[in-house]
Amino acid sequence: MFDDLTMPPADKILSLMPIFRQDSRSNKIDLGVGVYRDASGTTPIPRAVREAEKRIHTAQTTKAYVGPAGDPVFCDLIGRLVFGEAAPWERIRGIQTPGGAGALTMLAGLISLARPGAAVHVPDPTWVNHVSILEDNGLQIVTYPYFDSRTGEVDFDALLDHFSRSERGDIVLLHGCCHNPTGADPSRPQWQALAEIIAERGLVPLVDIAYQGFGEGLEDDAFVVRLLAGTVPEMLVSSSCSKNFGIYRERTGAAFILAANADRADAAKAQLTVRARVVYSMPPDHGSAIVRTVLEDPALAADWRAELDGMRSNILSLRQGLAASFRRFTNGSDYDFLAKNKGMFSLIGLTPGEAVMLREQHAIYIVEDGRINIAGLQASQIDTFAEAVLAVRGQR
Repeated sequence: MFDDLTMPPADKILSLMPIFRQDSRSNKIDLGVGVYRDASGTTPIPRAVREAEKRIHTAQTTKAYVGPAGDPVFCDLIGRLVFGEAAPWERIRGIQTPGGAGALTMLAGLISLARPGAAVHVPDPTWVNHVSILEDNGLQIVTYPYFDSRTGEVDFDALLDHFSRSERGDIVLLHGCCHNPTGADPSRPQWQALAEIIAERGLVPLVDIAYQGFGEGLEDDAFVVRLLAGTVPEMLVSSSCSKNFGIYRERTGAAFILAANADRADAAKAQLTVRARVVYSMPPDHGSAIVRTVLEDPALAADWRAELDGMRSNILSLRQGLAASFRRFTNGSDYDFLAKNKGMFSLIGLTPGEAVMLREQHAIYIVEDGRINIAGLQASQIDTFAEAVLAVRGQR
């Protein structure tokens, strides 16, 4: 049965994890895997999450199934966090999923059911799992220009031109905020121009919002989702609680659809629920119970928001410090884009070979496409990292 199977290509991100663990050098730095770390290098559990878990442990009386669509109260709370109170709620439906990847898988399956072989336009570059999930569901991948490596910013003119030539009914994948892997987001005027083109061309947005709260704040980071919800008749949204609630391993997310009317929204949700039943039967409950407990309690919610604000401020401080360090060592502005980018990730501009040199010669782990997880850096490591990057590039 297995005689003709071959080894798949290694995952560029996950393959770094065992190599890093086995590295015995005391000065090693992990900027590969996308998790937030505090000043001590720990991925913290937020205070509100710890308190919520205590309450759940005390009050929970059963571990019975929650159903394929998950907890409806959780879905409503996350939906309002993402779409805002002013959204057209009569046309929005959602289900709970195992993380953001689970949400994307459910939505890709729905697209494939509704429009087999549909073209999905994805930014170049994008999170590597986007392409894998979409292709696994039989969808056609079309890349669109997104990032200008010379400036470290969005190549907006090229992006807009591509969208203006896309076919009616095509799906366009958008990063809601904190683009992964570049950290470069369109400005609000640019988002508004894109929304107009999407509506005019009859495109269907698929928005992946995995880092809400890590860019400019919970409300500001949801700008494009809320803009599109008031502009287009149909859209799909994948939301993840991994980063902003710090519950990575609990696999907590939600898949939402906005349909042209309530009946179509009900049908789309029913099909999502059937797909969930086929793929994983029931979503895990613990993470959604945590999120629900936090968001339903005003005091816990306020504490969570405050701690999330602190995480965002720390990432911004690291960005500014890293840009300043490069500026100091190079006497130039080539790395100033790091302070302008948002969220956890940026592309530092290294080749795969230089990334390997960084790992082998300096014990610094980054993805071979040059993506760095700035949220994994400590302030004391900024100069070390900048000097190492310049050394492997022959600039120091």
